[in-house]
Amino acid sequence: MRWNRVMTVVDCHAEGEVGRVVIGGVPQIPGDSVFAKRVHLQDHLDDLRRMILFEPRGAINHNANILVPATDPRAQMGYVILESTEYPAMSGSNTICVATVLLEAGILPMSEPTTELMLESPAGLITVTCDCRDGKVERVRFVNQPAFCYHLDAVVEVPDVGRLVVDVAYGGMTYVLVEADPLGFDLVPSEARTLCELGQKIKRAAAEQIEVTHPENPEIPGITQVEYTGPLRRDGELLRARNAVVVSPGRLDRSPCGTGTSARLAQLHARGLLGVGERFVHESVIGTTFDSSIVELTTVGEHDAVVPAVAGQAWITGIYQMGMDPTDPFPRGFTVADTWLRQIDDLAPVRTAAE
Repeated sequence: MRWNRVMTVVDCHAEGEVGRVVIGGVPQIPGDSVFAKRVHLQDHLDDLRRMILFEPRGAINHNANILVPATDPRAQMGYVILESTEYPAMSGSNTICVATVLLEAGILPMSEPTTELMLESPAGLITVTCDCRDGKVERVRFVNQPAFCYHLDAVVEVPDVGRLVVDVAYGGMTYVLVEADPLGFDLVPSEARTLCELGQKIKRAAAEQIEVTHPENPEIPGITQVEYTGPLRRDGELLRARNAVVVSPGRLDRSPCGTGTSARLAQLHARGLLGVGERFVHESVIGTTFDSSIVELTTVGEHDAVVPAVAGQAWITGIYQMGMDPTDPFPRGFTVADTWLRQIDDLAPVRTAAE
């Protein structure tokens, strides 16, 4: 083999959502914070994200994480999250994958029955508690950075749909939350294509019509996610609901979505439906769950905020080396609209001089 780039990758999924973890082969990434490292990757090394996530090495349903040294002395490791169209400040399912890989692959020491970690995401420090047995991480609970609502009952005009009343909340990414019932959805796998097509329309309309700026870091993107919210159900002392999050460029999150759960906690608290310490079980479109709660209340700028905790499990599915042959015509990968809903950019392959 004549590879001019080689990366060691651990494949993993958290409650169904793929979160690859790149543990070797990435050049040193400059930056005095993990957020700054994220910006450098986005601005100068985006070919790495495309190689890992785009076809022919990736697929529409893949996320990835690049391990980087933490810049905060309180953290043992940092990580930058890569998705199909963006570099999120935070991701819950990816955090669960990263913690699981760090411990099960022996990168950080595992203590049984509980291992406490401090990780540095682009959004800030994330406290992680891992329940471990027989070398396996059986549960990961992370305490997220604060989540808050930008808007309740905002009105959005959606082409071919009309007026929708939505909430806008931040949980590590910025979400438009829209009720599924009035739109005729049960949030089941057979609805996935329709959910995605409509979700992309709602997302575009909301991003154009509702301006949001993170009060502490204006470089965090505005609206990039849509979350369909299912009806609330009481199950003893638990509050439960189903959800479906549309990830750009147009596919469903297979997990209950950690940042989407955090945004939902902020919304439920703002509406007086969930208090500190009460449990909320969030279900995905495929029936997997995250167990969550509000740890405490705080503020972010002028916004009342909650500190969310979210728990789930991840499973390692493979470990391998990903390589790039210097004559490969697709060093930056490609996308095709049959599965990606839209072609992200130019499909023209890079040809060698001999051709």
